[in-house]
Amino acid sequence: MKRFFRFSLEEKMILGYLPVILVIILIAAISLQGHQELDKMNQAIMKGDTVLVQLTDKMVDNLLAQEAYGRRFLILDSREMNEMFWQRGKDFNDLIAQVHGLPEQGNVPIARLASLHDEFEQIYKQEFIAQEKNSRRRIEDIDTSMQGKLDEIISLIQIIKETAIRNQQQKMLRFGSISLNIFRTTIMLSGLGVLVGLGTIAVITRSVSRSIRELKLATEVISQGKFDHLAEIKSQDEFGELAKAFNYMTSRLGRLEEMYIDSNPLTRLPGGVAIENILKSRLETGTLLAFCMLDLDNFKSFNDRYGYAKGNEVIRTTADLIKNAVTRHNTGDDFVGHIGGDDFAIIAKPANYKAICETIVKEFDQTVPTFYKPEDRLKGYLEGVTRQGLKVRFPLMSISIAVVTNEHVREMNHIEIAEIAAELKEHAKSQPGSVYVVNRRGEKSGPSLKEAGFLPKVVKK
Repeated sequence: MKRFFRFSLEEKMILGYLPVILVIILIAAISLQGHQELDKMNQAIMKGDTVLVQLTDKMVDNLLAQEAYGRRFLILDSREMNEMFWQRGKDFNDLIAQVHGLPEQGNVPIARLASLHDEFEQIYKQEFIAQEKNSRRRIEDIDTSMQGKLDEIISLIQIIKETAIRNQQQKMLRFGSISLNIFRTTIMLSGLGVLVGLGTIAVITRSVSRSIRELKLATEVISQGKFDHLAEIKSQDEFGELAKAFNYMTSRLGRLEEMYIDSNPLTRLPGGVAIENILKSRLETGTLLAFCMLDLDNFKSFNDRYGYAKGNEVIRTTADLIKNAVTRHNTGDDFVGHIGGDDFAIIAKPANYKAICETIVKEFDQTVPTFYKPEDRLKGYLEGVTRQGLKVRFPLMSISIAVVTNEHVREMNHIEIAEIAAELKEHAKSQPGSVYVVNRRGEKSGPSLKEAGFLPKVVKK
């Protein structure tokens, strides 16, 4: 103590801070070791168990798709279905290879899964050959054999998935235990540091408090619906990671809200933003498509006569009718959207639009008279008065469909297709009754139908 009192002020400060420095070093060493272990565990979860769960889901989806293509081939005898069946089989084997390459997955029964899949494909292969020779077995025997093998594979995949989830949960529990131990050790050593250097602890506390205040502020702002606000935490510690996760969650909430707002509240169909994005995306990838714009004729006169509630019922029924027609003739990629009011849109494959449009026109004409009173239905029109006091007759509602394809037109964008469809729709509405109008073949050279070489082809059903 006598020697201590003989030290200079600078030396006393150094001696006073020396224990604090040692505590900080010890904390840093323990934290580094713990974080390294946590990082290894996190890598094992993210690159092992989580990926395995995702791969098992893809396996089930791929297997069901392959089974569907196989059955379609047996029914339709389509070469395309046969090719898709074997392509799905190749994709399934690729997924198995990915599982085999995952870390810490040596106990996954990959060989058993591959063997069952080979047996599954062999059953179909035998039926394919038998079909070519016209010697297929009874449908009941085929279904029993195929379904049994399919269920066996899916059961094994589910076992693999459940095992991966259990491993993930165990690691997460271990993760939490290690985190808790690191926290307790840090608190204990921090308490020791407080006893010998309140100043150092004050700096640390201030930094932590700043991060907490920023997260709290960000939470309050986001709760008001301002999803473009980001938590400004630049540190690389746990608070920095939490801020990154928080910001990612915020962006996801913003996108979900945008999707919710865009969907039509009456029909729950995707709205204009989704329609534009999908049309633009498919055009940019060079996908051949048919864009169909649908509009109800004489809907306003019906709405004025029967009221908005009946009008909404017509809109909902039309939406269901369109969805059912698309589903009936769909190949998996067709899309239905609700632009607004009595306007709808369909994005289909060129080979599908004719059957879809004919079904919609036919079923709409069969359904729409039921919304009218018997006397109006018998007359075939509604009577109304113009603003000038003139009596007019409005025919029963019909539907007009404008169809624009990019099969024979190069470098069309979504705006040009929408403009051509709008012009075609006006032409369709000038025709009596329910019709669909299709752009004829031609090379695009301008925005108008005539300049673009689009001579409207009216099909009335």
